[in-house]
Amino acid sequence: MKSLFPFDSSVVSQIRAELGIKKVSQASIRQMVQLVDKLQRHFKVQFIRTEMGVPGFASPQIGVEAEIEALRSGVSSVYPPIQGIEIFKNELSRFAKLFMNIDIKPSGCIPTAGAMQASAVTFLVANRRDRQKDTTLLIDPGFPVQKRQLGVFGMKYESFDIYDYRGEKLREKLESYLKKGNISSFLYSNPNNPSWICFTEKELAIIGELANKYDVVVVEDLAYFGMDFRRDYGKAGAEPYQASVANYTDNYVLLFSSSKIFSYAGQRLGAVMISDKLFARSFDDLSSHFVSGQFGPALLQEAIYVT
Repeated sequence: MKSLFPFDSSVVSQIRAELGIKKVSQASIRQMVQLVDKLQRHFKVQFIRTEMGVPGFASPQIGVEAEIEALRSGVSSVYPPIQGIEIFKNELSRFAKLFMNIDIKPSGCIPTAGAMQASAVTFLVANRRDRQKDTTLLIDPGFPVQKRQLGVFGMKYESFDIYDYRGEKLREKLESYLKKGNISSFLYSNPNNPSWICFTEKELAIIGELANKYDVVVVEDLAYFGMDFRRDYGKAGAEPYQASVANYTDNYVLLFSSSKIFSYAGQRLGAVMISDKLFARSFDDLSSHFVSGQFGPALLQEAIYVT
């Protein structure tokens, strides 16, 4: 009887070797994409593809038409300014106010090549601002590639799963790491993929309070912005607003992804949004890697420039 799934293990092993995948269970998302692409071509079967995590809806027509108009105006022949075009920065700032009820100046709203570049440039600066603090604490589950970013950069990280540390339990768990004195930044995803839990206001308040106490930069990954369907977060300028640690600390950096929020994946549009106070704050130890000693200029003029 012919198998419905004609997998020859030797072929799978050969493709894994070509891609440098030692264990499928430890493969990155992008490696899985390449592996399945090759398996599809070899076995001539179509796989159901869910590995990339995009909603799969058509991009909003207003965005498509605006892009067509922009291309016809000739924008593709000119490099955009590294800080982002003014209208985009202004709209990012406006978006933060209308859908999160937080105030961020346009200067701290910086377009990136997706949320991945946003997290990469944030690590490059946040983890080099204090020689005594060289480790990122990741609150899992999260996006595995961010651990790979830290690994590629030669940066240290620790992690724990949020499952057993909800509510007030989170405080004690975080402080067990923070008391070591080496934590430079927190990273978490909220709403969370893949667990689809959402941090409560109490938990965000705890994170913000401890960030202030221990001078930690909170990196809040908002790639799945508003995807808590228990409430309608789609009304501009009206409650409910997307919950955020930005309400509890000024030591924050927010990551955005248009592929998730707007189903606009192909152009790799994202943003990093830095609080006004953190953007302007100076750190003596940044001088070991950057010309500027200020957080915002170091990220914008150097970290983004080289990536």
